[in-house]
Amino acid sequence: MLKTLLIAGASAITMTTSTLAADIVDTAAEAGTFTTLIAAVEAAGLVDTLKGEGPFTVFAPTDEAFAALPQGTVENLLLEENRDQLVSILTYHVVPGAVASSDLTEGMTAATVEGSDVTFTLEGGAKVNEANITQADIAADNGVIHVIDAVIMPGM
Repeated sequence: MLKTLLIAGASAITMTTSTLAADIVDTAAEAGTFTTLIAAVEAAGLVDTLKGEGPFTVFAPTDEAFAALPQGTVENLLLEENRDQLVSILTYHVVPGAVASSDLTEGMTAATVEGSDVTFTLEGGAKVNEANITQADIAADNGVIHVIDAVIMPGM
């Protein structure tokens, strides 16, 4: 049975800025394993959005996940003329609201900022679409980051 996650103004997790020191962008940058993601967020003009109030849940592909894409894909996406496609891919990795790993259920779906849904599976380890969630629940002052091992694409 599929369940749909709907997150409105109230989020499933309450986070306070007094206990956390960095927003999603700064938290990802400090980790050191998301340089490609940060470069893509900058090229797409999404830094201010992801530094905003939120909350957001970001499924963050590692540098290795981006490196696994076909040769030249990342460089091509970072070109100004491909900005709309880059924005679409990146916003497909973001769900409005804060979603903790404990909130996930088998077959659950969530609407992304891009507009399409992602699907979660739990059998054999938590996944979002085809990507494994390799580290969950990294808290930021405006949401949560879940590290994934692949770049997920809308419409696939």
